[in-house]
Amino acid sequence: MAILGSLLKKGIRIRESIEQEKLEPVKLQCNELKKLLTKAQFTAIGRDCHFDEVLEYAKKNPKAFYNAYKQHVTTYDYNKLFKEYWHRTRTGEKDVCWPGQVKYFALSSGTSEAASKYIPVTRDMIKAIRRTSVRQILSLSRYKDLPSNLFTKSILMLGGSTLLNHAGSFYEGDLSGITASKLPFWFQGFYKPGQKIARERNWDEKLNEITRKAKDWDIGVIVGVPAWIQILIEKIIVHYQVETIHDIWPNLSIFVHGGVAFEPYKKSFEKLLAKPVTYMETYLASEGFIAFQAFPGRRSMRLVLNNGIFYEFVPFTDRNFTADGQLVENPETLMVDDVEENKEYALLITTCSGAYRYLIGDVIKFVSKEESEIIITGRTKHFLSLCGEHLSVDNMNKAVQQVAEELNTEIKEFTVSGIPYQSLFAHHWIVGTDKPVDPAVVKEKIDAKLKALNDDYATERTAALKEVIVDVVPIQLFYKFLKAKGKEGGQHKFPRVIKNQMYDDLKQFIREEKEAGWQY
Repeated sequence: MAILGSLLKKGIRIRESIEQEKLEPVKLQCNELKKLLTKAQFTAIGRDCHFDEVLEYAKKNPKAFYNAYKQHVTTYDYNKLFKEYWHRTRTGEKDVCWPGQVKYFALSSGTSEAASKYIPVTRDMIKAIRRTSVRQILSLSRYKDLPSNLFTKSILMLGGSTLLNHAGSFYEGDLSGITASKLPFWFQGFYKPGQKIARERNWDEKLNEITRKAKDWDIGVIVGVPAWIQILIEKIIVHYQVETIHDIWPNLSIFVHGGVAFEPYKKSFEKLLAKPVTYMETYLASEGFIAFQAFPGRRSMRLVLNNGIFYEFVPFTDRNFTADGQLVENPETLMVDDVEENKEYALLITTCSGAYRYLIGDVIKFVSKEESEIIITGRTKHFLSLCGEHLSVDNMNKAVQQVAEELNTEIKEFTVSGIPYQSLFAHHWIVGTDKPVDPAVVKEKIDAKLKALNDDYATERTAALKEVIVDVVPIQLFYKFLKAKGKEGGQHKFPRVIKNQMYDDLKQFIREEKEAGWQY
């Protein structure tokens, strides 16, 4: 196995280089769109939208093909696509948006809405996610400092339960649970925590079982959402009374993470290590595996252009979006060859799970058009723009990180809400720390950092954005609130922008915890 590891590390880039690295992105994407429409042309949506007519334009040029697609297919968000088509797949109807019957649904509430979304996960999508996962592993050939025996070590994937809910003709659960339940046989020997523990639905018990077995495993790679991975590692360290996780897993070399920005967790996470690890970011949504960090030393991720997803890019401007993040009718949309670097775009995707021109809700920015490298800057509904301040999650993350460094503390979680204030507006920040800090100081510093990062914010702080309110709470309060909402563990993370009923519930929860006498 050590020889296999060395061979893989040295030579495994060949297959991925053939297309993604050699062909033009627009050609890759047109080929992908053609494959998707060809396979789906006899489905209900394919007939309604005349995919056969659109495919005639594929014989011409990319722009003619794409324009025909836009003319025949409208844009969709989740509610519209579910109402018109996806609801039919949950009754067992075949050939609605993708050939065959949908057997799996990923339950997703995004990060701000209470009601669950039911995202179809087809067999073709499961295979596509698996192929991209393998491609990410293969990209490790670029990381020259990794040990040659890395591929002989186990991979710990901390996700949702693989014991899916059986609902008549289909199964539903977290995407991480669905994909883990369908792992190929050759991977089973590497996969931890193993099928038995992976089926556990009680999150606390799952962490306890992993902790009890941790000393028996030789983990080289861990995969999961940063907050839950950190909680697990802290639990293992306490249980075995050791100083770092490397006392238990000496060969731990890689942390694959996604879902939220890692920077707020990095400082406290590295206190749990005895030696550096390599961080790899992924962009794996309930709708598909979109991008992953393919190069060492970069914060950006490479879009996967030839594996079951066609992308469109909507300039994230007032022309295309309302103040509350809703996509307007007939927005401006671009293919991958027409985007510009350092401009923000919302993503529309067409996929092998039967999504078409579907607003996934994320906002990205190209840092390298040539290499299709992106970063995620926020969500269409997670920007604060009550009065024109246009504050992104990326702005918020940077400001909070800078404030934490200046105060020599750790702020791993925070959330913000835009609220009415007197006759105008305010931002209400709820900041989680491991030790108390003066809310007035945090307010002053966050406000100053955001003014420096965002000119629109600075302008509105002299006009309609009259106040910034900051509450500092114990970090564990965020996780207790998620647990109370049934969103503990797995792929769940706390929203950076919070609204409506969830905001009201959080304020009430904080009042009750404070009255009960919270502790840092």
